[in-house]
Amino acid sequence: MWGQEYRTASGGCAAALDEHYAHTMSFGRGRGHAVLRGAATEYERAVFRALSALIGEERDEQVAIERHFELLKEFPRDLMSLKRAQLICFYMGRPDTSLKFVEQVLPENQDQNYIYGMLAFPLLELGRMDDAEKAARKGLAINKNDCWSQHNLCHVFQQECHFKEATEFMKSCSPSWAACSSFMLTHNWWHVAVCYLEGEFPTSKVLEIYDHNFMTELEKSDCEAAEVYLNALGLLLRLHIRGQVDLAKDRLAALLDALTNEKIWHVEWLLDLLVLWALSSMGEITRADNLLESLRSRVSSMDTKKQQVMQKAIQLAEAVYEYGKGEHKKVFDILGPDFDALSCKMIGASDEQVDVFNEVWYTVLINTGESSRAIEVLEKQIRKREGAPFLWRLLEKAYSLHGRAADASVASEKANALQAAYSR
Repeated sequence: MWGQEYRTASGGCAAALDEHYAHTMSFGRGRGHAVLRGAATEYERAVFRALSALIGEERDEQVAIERHFELLKEFPRDLMSLKRAQLICFYMGRPDTSLKFVEQVLPENQDQNYIYGMLAFPLLELGRMDDAEKAARKGLAINKNDCWSQHNLCHVFQQECHFKEATEFMKSCSPSWAACSSFMLTHNWWHVAVCYLEGEFPTSKVLEIYDHNFMTELEKSDCEAAEVYLNALGLLLRLHIRGQVDLAKDRLAALLDALTNEKIWHVEWLLDLLVLWALSSMGEITRADNLLESLRSRVSSMDTKKQQVMQKAIQLAEAVYEYGKGEHKKVFDILGPDFDALSCKMIGASDEQVDVFNEVWYTVLINTGESSRAIEVLEKQIRKREGAPFLWRLLEKAYSLHGRAADASVASEKANALQAAYSR
């Protein structure tokens, strides 16, 4: 009708469209009446109001947050809007606000599927691991196949250096991931691979996940490739930092054509940073320059307030670009002695995802002779995660560089003991 097919199964909707079009084409008096037959409900108006703050030149994430609080106050069982609100918070690096959202609606959703996974994530991002574990387990008691609750329980295991428990748990859950998006499928496997790396399991286990879970996903007709690259590059950077440079570059070479395709740029800030490292480390300097300049241009077009927030993202982008080229002194000059990747969460990354940039920084401190500062930050980090062998190995290098041979020996023994314990 009217030159186009209707894409609706509703007879009432089709009739209203017919009436509206007929009055419009004939300059009739019933145009408004036809439209108002389907007037928006209070809920629809509230959702539209919340979404409108995320669209166009007047886009304002803070306004969107405020409107989502209003929406969820009136419609607390709208878990789709809760999920959207939490995503806004994630890309603003605000787990505290994300937690407030879910706490606001929790009393009306005590028995609901998915709610406890949504509770667990901001809790773990705020360092409340015991509470996060309880929430994740409660979510799994309602639905053992809730991949977000599975993911968040793995986060807890990983942060507490229970690497063997994490890998065994996630592998037992993996049959339930078949229907997951490209991101969630490969991200859950990414966690398994990172736990293998952190526990210093054989590198073959890490590569098996990369080759058989990441690369096979790219072969699927409904794959969202950028979502796979995000997890793949995050894993390869960790391999590279741990001295597995050839293994990382072999796999980067297979991705290079895709990474130079500008269609995947600016999908995610985190992906852009990882692509920037990949391009510069593989000698694609012109492409890397183009991506870096494009990121700067994006930020310069933002309003003043957003530009100030995103300056740290640009600083980190410049640093990973130089790190890929092997210019460690320039990385140190850019990041300075007080860098903490957790201050860069506006790039849209969890603590675990962004931590790789701290690993870059630790390595840079050692390679630029900043042994005193390296010792200081590594000892502080080890107090939080004493069970991470890689941190002890970095500390061993820093001690050796600083002339503290006895302390270096102790750190080496600690790393070896942890690695042996995890491999049993």
